[in-house]
Amino acid sequence: MGACPAWYFEYSRTKANAPNAAIDRNKVPVTSSHNWCAARVNERSVVRTAPMMALSVRFRPARSRATRAAAPTFRMVETPLTASILAALKGTMAAPMSADPPDLVQLKSRMKSTWMAGDFGQIANFIAPEGANFVARLGIAPGTRVLDVACGTGNTAIPAARAGASVTGLDIATNLLAQATKRAAAEQVQIRFDEGDAEDLPYGDHSFDVVLTMFGAMFAPRPERVAAELIRVCRPGGLIAMANWTPQGFVGKSFQVTSKLVPPPPVPPPVLWGDEAVVRQRLAPGIAELACTRQNVRLAYPFSPKETVAFFCRYFGPTHTAYSRLDTAGQAALVQQLEALWEEHNVAKDGTTAVDGEYLDVRATRA
Repeated sequence: MGACPAWYFEYSRTKANAPNAAIDRNKVPVTSSHNWCAARVNERSVVRTAPMMALSVRFRPARSRATRAAAPTFRMVETPLTASILAALKGTMAAPMSADPPDLVQLKSRMKSTWMAGDFGQIANFIAPEGANFVARLGIAPGTRVLDVACGTGNTAIPAARAGASVTGLDIATNLLAQATKRAAAEQVQIRFDEGDAEDLPYGDHSFDVVLTMFGAMFAPRPERVAAELIRVCRPGGLIAMANWTPQGFVGKSFQVTSKLVPPPPVPPPVLWGDEAVVRQRLAPGIAELACTRQNVRLAYPFSPKETVAFFCRYFGPTHTAYSRLDTAGQAALVQQLEALWEEHNVAKDGTTAVDGEYLDVRATRA
């Protein structure tokens, strides 16, 4: 929720329990990941060299690079209260994809563990309507080949499949892919879900007509590699669509709160993907046209701001893990400052919480 994921820390602190009392008094009145309809039995499993594997609702034939091993990367982030500034390592558009150094492999392993903590399905439910809005604005036609990078629990993959697209979703977290599979089965849509790395996509060149990512690929550690991969797997004339939180919006401010308590390394922050000038620079080598539009999403929760913070500390993996690694004083400071931020931006007048989060809607035409 604005707290740095635990794998981002190079130190550990005293473990403590998250503030669960408020949430126990006010349960989420929406469908949880725990009670989604059971998934259909997989028709086929594709086992890859660790740490890669594939999950599926209905599988299409594996693509040319589908069996290539790769380290996992960041999953789709469907809420503004998310991982803070992450390590971004330099790369080039022309650099060949090679094995990650040991320190990066360890970083990604920690990332995966953090995103698999808590129950992100509880969080994802609240942002799902905006995922559908984002996909609807793309005007995806039936039969379109779509790749959803960092797909999470399916908030954008499922609407794309409903539109008649042939959809593949990729994410770092195995449990989130399992939730996405259950949701897709309940919606009776055909989607292939793969576990993998946004910096080394296991698909052939020009494999997709549309490559999209909503609050996800922006958190990968090496943005230049991500940009290169999004471009590589998109066909010439195809569409690359991104939804990225802006530095000036509520999300950017939540990152600032966290960075005061846990100073990040001196590297470019993920919210730079929400800066149009930076996006143009990163995508320039492989696109013909680029259009960026600022959008706002209303993030509403049936809790008070205080209980909303507690809700994220309990269910949102990165916040839950980061909170548990802070000492008592650090926990109190984090909660206090986040509560103040939510109170400041809360537009609800009925005791609940609603804030507006700004993001950059990116549409790039592949050269």
